[in-house]
Amino acid sequence: MNSKNKYDSLLNEYNSGTGIAAAVNNNIEMVLNGDGEFFPRLNKDIEYFSEQELLDLKNVNCFTSDINEDDVANKLFKNIENIKYNHSIGYFSELYIGHVVEGNYRENGSSGGFGTWIFKELFSNNLIDGVIHVKKVQNSELLFEYGISNSIEEIKKGAKTKYYPVEYSKVLKLVKDNPGRYAIIGLPNYIMNLRLLAEQDEQIKRCIKFYIGLVCGHQKSAKFAEFIAWQCGINPGNLLDINFRKKLLDKPANSYGVEVTGLKNGKKVTIVKPMKELIGSNWGQGFFKIRASDFSDDVMNETADLTLGDAWLPDYTIDSKGNNIIVVRNPELSQIIHKAIENNKICVDVATEEQIIKSQESHFRHTRDELGYRLYKKKKRNEWYPKKRINPSNNLDFTRKRIQDIREKMCIELPKHYKIAVEKNDLTYFERKSKHLIFCYQSMYRVMNLQKKIKKINKR
Repeated sequence: MNSKNKYDSLLNEYNSGTGIAAAVNNNIEMVLNGDGEFFPRLNKDIEYFSEQELLDLKNVNCFTSDINEDDVANKLFKNIENIKYNHSIGYFSELYIGHVVEGNYRENGSSGGFGTWIFKELFSNNLIDGVIHVKKVQNSELLFEYGISNSIEEIKKGAKTKYYPVEYSKVLKLVKDNPGRYAIIGLPNYIMNLRLLAEQDEQIKRCIKFYIGLVCGHQKSAKFAEFIAWQCGINPGNLLDINFRKKLLDKPANSYGVEVTGLKNGKKVTIVKPMKELIGSNWGQGFFKIRASDFSDDVMNETADLTLGDAWLPDYTIDSKGNNIIVVRNPELSQIIHKAIENNKICVDVATEEQIIKSQESHFRHTRDELGYRLYKKKKRNEWYPKKRINPSNNLDFTRKRIQDIREKMCIELPKHYKIAVEKNDLTYFERKSKHLIFCYQSMYRVMNLQKKIKKINKR
């Protein structure tokens, strides 16, 4: 196997589509493949990579690097005064739950509005010149992409969570061509890969001053947005825009809607539906999940200066406007938040470590507790797997193993069924094919809940 094929093979299953490979090597470009996932495509004229090129690519990928999140976080945060550490959360100086009060940041955000607000604060305090975040794309097959905003008004247009594939190779090249002070927001693999790149690329290290991290159960392919829209009556190829987190003001925060805009019978329409009414809304089922998501062990975006997530706790989801969990690691960001509290710009409660972990309970269970079993299956099949902070293990109860097996089957088989459904122009074909897998998944949860009831009875 030559070194070009060696690299291609290595990334086959462990590509999270961040674009880091294309940022490092000009002979690689990121393309959206037939499954709606960003994938690095190698220049056809390149016969092989040098050993140094392979090493550079390996060192910036969180699935292949010898450096893990603990190594990076230790270097970044360990020596900060009064810093604390939790095995699940990582380093932190403060933990909060709450929302932004000033302006309309909360109303326009997916939850408490902190993502856009913190960028506004950095910009207003002259700490950055621009923000690297996900923006709406005009006149493109893509709906969203990473871009740079250089004003508060531009920054506001990038609000809301997008469950959609994006890559940052092009925008990182723009940063290098236009040196300045930037802040970036991203999912755990994106932030970790960029931290690794910063250790190789001094210019990136100088330019990107703040890393804002998001908590996200897993990444989605572009087919997720397309499928959601299809269920709302907008056929594949006709979707123009989507708001994945439409707040329904008469519902709890975790009962949000989806708003799709597209062409229906030749006319532009906008349709809003409660997300829970749609197939694929159950995050645990992982419809159109990018496979690499199953091999990350970073729940709380541990290498980010500030981590934001949804406060999925009963005391907070009752508020339809939404609330964030906030994990602060960077002293400058800590000062901004302290000042905002004093000036009543934000409304937050000091959170406990237990509350933060509880808010992402299902995510921790899948990503941390059950990753060992997924790695064990790889090891048993003699397949290469990334070295993570969790070791391969078969020590998982029967029902949780079967749930993991079904999730894997869904991840692999559903995109194939969906492709046929699109070719047939028959949404019901996909619904029929997915119905059996959903039934098996729900059956295992019924078994698990029955086991819990029996244990309770036996304890009496």
